[in-house]
Amino acid sequence: MAENSSCCTPESSCRSGGGTDVQTGEVTTTYRVTGMTCGHCEGAVRSEIGELAGVSSVQADAATGLVTVTSKAPLDEEAVRAAVDEAGYELAGQAA
Repeated sequence: MAENSSCCTPESSCRSGGGTDVQTGEVTTTYRVTGMTCGHCEGAVRSEIGELAGVSSVQADAATGLVTVTSKAPLDEEAVRAAVDEAGYELAGQAA
């Protein structure tokens, strides 16, 4: 067995399958962001939201206007709004 081949590392879990990167105890929230039209827009939003404390992943989709954020705890919506504003877009709120 190769060194460090165990799934039991700080970056992984011992659970198999499922295909999800969400760790136990994390919160996933989807927001609607207006104004994104391309990959550059998605990257700007991902970058700004990704800098918020506790955020572990951000996925942005310009086609749908949805941004999915995974974090260690629920985020303050005003902090997310400020990050989206800093990127040059508008947070319309949480997606239903």
